[in-house]
Amino acid sequence: MAGGEDGSAAASSLLPPERRHEGCPGCRLEEANKTSTGVPYLNFFFIWIVCLTNTLPVQSLFPYLYFMIRDLKVAQQEQDIGFYAGFVGASYFLARTCSSVPWGMFADKYGRKPCIMISILSVIAFNTLFGLSTTYWMAIVTRGLLGMLCGILGPIKAYAIEVCRKEHQALGISIVTTSDAIALVVGPAIGGFLSQPAEKYPNVFSKESIFGRFPYFLPSFVISILAMGSCIACIWLPETLHFHIDEKVEATDEVEAQVGDSTIQVGKAKQSSDRSTKNLLKNWQLMSAIILYCIFCLHDVAYAEAVSNRKFHGLGLTSQEVGTVLAVSGCGLLIYQLFVYPFIVKYLGPIRPLRPTVVLSILLLTTYPFMVNLQGLELKVLINIASLMKNVFYATINIACNILQNTAVTQEQRGVANGISMTLMSLFKGVAPAAAGILFSWAQKHMNGGLFLPGDQIMFLTINMVSILGLILTFKPFFSMSNALRRS
Repeated sequence: MAGGEDGSAAASSLLPPERRHEGCPGCRLEEANKTSTGVPYLNFFFIWIVCLTNTLPVQSLFPYLYFMIRDLKVAQQEQDIGFYAGFVGASYFLARTCSSVPWGMFADKYGRKPCIMISILSVIAFNTLFGLSTTYWMAIVTRGLLGMLCGILGPIKAYAIEVCRKEHQALGISIVTTSDAIALVVGPAIGGFLSQPAEKYPNVFSKESIFGRFPYFLPSFVISILAMGSCIACIWLPETLHFHIDEKVEATDEVEAQVGDSTIQVGKAKQSSDRSTKNLLKNWQLMSAIILYCIFCLHDVAYAEAVSNRKFHGLGLTSQEVGTVLAVSGCGLLIYQLFVYPFIVKYLGPIRPLRPTVVLSILLLTTYPFMVNLQGLELKVLINIASLMKNVFYATINIACNILQNTAVTQEQRGVANGISMTLMSLFKGVAPAAAGILFSWAQKHMNGGLFLPGDQIMFLTINMVSILGLILTFKPFFSMSNALRRS
């Protein structure tokens, strides 16, 4: 017993003492999390504000993009407006696809907080300039620069994992997805109500004012004001990355000390981390989680495209009714993630619900083609319930996939890992609308029966096959769910 106690004392003396980590923000945050077991609501609120600010420029664009391209007079014919509008929308995602990995590397080297602040400053600058665009190419360039310099979405997921204790990580990731759900409701409202203010609200805005001369500046200006507020909030964000620059600490990285019957080899961890960084794409545990995440992103976008374009055998919803469905599902998702999901995580963990949720989402999607037989209040109630359940299922899957990605690598690799995830996800989201559009076009021509089912049912069956593929990927040899369950 005495020897064991001496060995423990020797081990403690050989480990880097606390004074050697003075000035390291990551160590300070870890100590704070050890003493405080509660949920860091203030940090989560800052994360929510930052994510909301990042998402609003994307969601607010589409209600007025068509009219903006028309007023820029770049299209020779009215039929060409959609063609030019597509390039403006795509420029942001294309630039983000190219810059996600470099931003992840930046966040791993210099910290999460600088990456977040630079991204918010880019929103303030380039979102404002986009609203002041006087030419088509100015709109393209400012939108592209916004996507390239706003590298927040990958690092903020790593940050949400690191800023809290392990039992609160699922809630941290859910804050990120909750902000997306709120932006889906608030963003189009900002773009739709605040664009062309001199025409919509002539008693408030004159045509000679800046908002009259630049009819699409007001929504961008409002979002930039919100971004300035979130940039100020970033001052209180704690850094989570470790910076151990003390020379004595670096010297101990190469020390091997004999303590009792065990050997402490501090330097091996760092060498292993360097090797695994070079081989990050060979980390199958990470890549399988990313592939699973991309599969369900593809499914979600294709679903939205299919539902929104159901002209034949459709549900007959007006644009106002569609807006109501989005608002109800967005508010319901917020309530679920803040009050219901934490209890699910407490008793089941964030990973165990993954497979059952995928199965439930498949069963839910099979009911959509049959809702065409409903009408009136019955249809409205059921479509609201179905939309809410679909968003709840997708959020649960999304959170599980993001936790799997971030726990598959060390802290020093999470920025790059999330950058890879963002790059592949952006590519998948780019493919989904085109694939859904082709499928929808084919379905329109075969409404009375295709190969063995009507076109609309074939369309949803194909989307369901994507979910089934995702379900298959949660089993061996594609994915080791048992290890994930132990971590959860």
